[in-house]
Amino acid sequence: MLTHLGDKWTILVILLLAQTPGNRLRFSGIKRGVAGISQRMLTLTLRMLERNGLVVRHYFAEVPPRVEYELSLMGKGMLPPLEFFAQWIGENWPAMEAARREYDARSGQ
Repeated sequence: MLTHLGDKWTILVILLLAQTPGNRLRFSGIKRGVAGISQRMLTLTLRMLERNGLVVRHYFAEVPPRVEYELSLMGKGMLPPLEFFAQWIGENWPAMEAARREYDARSGQ
């Protein structure tokens, strides 16, 4: 579970939906909002999020069909820990970069 929830794409999709009014977007809106994600990776990520109950998929039988993705209550429950984690990263990023430079210098990389 942590492998799925901790990957880059999952966190970016959840954060994008969290920042969107109503926490709901179409596939194309998510793809535009998550730089660098491929269509296949977005499909896999959304399926995994839906399967784990973090995202709800809404299908509208229109012509053409429309599908929207929305954070579930459980998905919204992930937001406080993600915000805390993002804050921690922001506060510690310079120290992590310095540690990487020191490590690489010692390792000859």
